[in-house]
Amino acid sequence: MSDTGLLCVHAHPDDEALWTGGVLARYAEAGVRTGVVTCTWVEGTRRVEELRRSLAILGAGEPRLLGYSDAGANESGGDERFVEADVDGAVGRLVGHIREFRPDVVVTYDAFGGYGHPDHVRAHRATLAAVEAAAYEQLYPEAGEPWQARTLYLVTIPQSVVRAEWEKIFGAPPEAGQVLPGTPDEQVTTTVDVRAWADRKWEAFQAHESEAERGAGPAMFAGLPDEERERLLATEWYIRRDLVAPRSADLI
Repeated sequence: MSDTGLLCVHAHPDDEALWTGGVLARYAEAGVRTGVVTCTWVEGTRRVEELRRSLAILGAGEPRLLGYSDAGANESGGDERFVEADVDGAVGRLVGHIREFRPDVVVTYDAFGGYGHPDHVRAHRATLAAVEAAAYEQLYPEAGEPWQARTLYLVTIPQSVVRAEWEKIFGAPPEAGQVLPGTPDEQVTTTVDVRAWADRKWEAFQAHESEAERGAGPAMFAGLPDEERERLLATEWYIRRDLVAPRSADLI
């Protein structure tokens, strides 16, 4: 396996599959070290066991957990709600994972958290702070030896795609004045074709059976025609932020 590493930071179990499952599967297959930090839910819960199955399918190792509670689920465990947690403490926990994994590339959500979920927005903010702090020996010395990631990618959706697909996914056009997810197309720097790994991405997403049971993401995608679902899962979009000078061999 390559020394090169790619580490995703997500808010909840199942986000790793929906948002970045194609990239995780693609680079794991190529021999790149891949991993996922999940900010909410704890060991011993059903959703972490589902996360473990999803990561195995994607080749992304064992769950790496920050140990906070989900803003919308009291049964998630954790010592405090992620959205209410001390920011410095959350950044310190994430710095520890970055220094332990030592990734070249870190991936998290765009500034809107994909679609505005408060846990996603907090994950974005904590990750931006942590990738910078991890490089400073003066900061969080108890969290391990400093590490400088080379590139940050923010997973997003172009606004043109949101407008084109909204009614197909949700069965009705957006309401007047509704705030939609997405990034202006011209700000999206990186489009990744993951069609060859879409089946594995879908299998990992389906591992989150509790989410399907409550009618969330996996259930919504399962209700789409196969061709439509496969098309939606076949592309991932990112905004690239170089933390050091780029090089030709950089991932993604």
